[in-house]
Amino acid sequence: MTSEAISQCMGTNPVVVRRTMAFLREAGIVSSARGHAGGWRITADLEVVTLHQLHKALGEPAIFAIGNRTENPFCLVEQSVNAALEHTFEEAEALLLERFAHVTLADLAADFKRRHAETLKQKE
Repeated sequence: MTSEAISQCMGTNPVVVRRTMAFLREAGIVSSARGHAGGWRITADLEVVTLHQLHKALGEPAIFAIGNRTENPFCLVEQSVNAALEHTFEEAEALLLERFAHVTLADLAADFKRRHAETLKQKE
C-alpha cells in the first residue's frame, strides 16, 4: 500500500505514515518501492513478528496516554497520588508488553480475514 492509502485508512497524514514505516523498514519488517506499483510491503514472516517487536522497532513509545501530569508537584496529595499511580502504570505496562510478545502479525491477519469475511456476508 502507498503511504497515502495507509494514511487515509488511519486518518492521519502520509508524512506520519512514512516516518513510522521508516522505523519498521530499518527493523527489516517492511520494504518500500517507488513508482507506479510501489508502496509499502510487509517482508517479515507474519508468524514470527510480534507486537512487542513492533513496539521496539518504533522506539518503544509510551503505552499509556495518561499518567503523572507533574513530575515534581509541590502538593503532598499529588505527590502521594503520583507515587501510587507510577507503580500501577509500571505494572500494567509490564503486563501489556509481556502480552505483546505473544501476539503475532499472523494472529492479526487471521482476525482481519475473519472480520472481513463477516463484513462481506453482512453486505449480501
